[in-house]
Amino acid sequence: MQGKLLIVSIIILFQISASGQFGYGFTASNDLYHRYVNPKDSSNTSRSSGSALLNLGLGPKIWIGNPKFSVSLEAQAVIGFLGFATKDYKGLGTVAFPLMAKLNFKGLSTFDREGKLGFSIGGGIQYNRTELYGLSSEFVQKGTIRTYFKTYVVQAGYGFGLSGFTAQGIVRYGFNSETNASSLNIGLQYDFNAPMLKKITNPDSEL
Repeated sequence: MQGKLLIVSIIILFQISASGQFGYGFTASNDLYHRYVNPKDSSNTSRSSGSALLNLGLGPKIWIGNPKFSVSLEAQAVIGFLGFATKDYKGLGTVAFPLMAKLNFKGLSTFDREGKLGFSIGGGIQYNRTELYGLSSEFVQKGTIRTYFKTYVVQAGYGFGLSGFTAQGIVRYGFNSETNASSLNIGLQYDFNAPMLKKITNPDSEL
């Protein structure tokens, strides 16, 4: 499903590129909560790690579209500085790299000069890792392995946009049926379309 959404988004991206507006910039996020579940290993210890504090994301983003609709491609690095497993503490830190294609509607297209509400849907691939630093030697001896693992993600968002800037609440869920791994990110995402931001002017100066 995620692969099909990505392909459809790319096809739409090329179809509207001839007549649509092009934008570039970056996206930032703040996870209010995230949780990653590692693939199964031989340790029989807790595979999950979560965080509700100091979760920050940043990455590049491009858009093609119009005030009512746009297609975007984005990549982020999302770091949870204090992520840990509550069941059996092994170490600190989480990191995720979501690579996504998204369909953005109305206010979230970033091309509308008027402030409006809008929504977005998207999908792609996310690479995750828990116990980023300080993995306890006790758990290493038990066979605990902490490397990057892949999940296939879908994301939905709803929020407000105005001339190149958007703010939205998002939920992103990922899974991998082959490894039983999963990911969940809930938080806020902010987009900055640089060419559209430059068009913001003081209305009084146009009188």
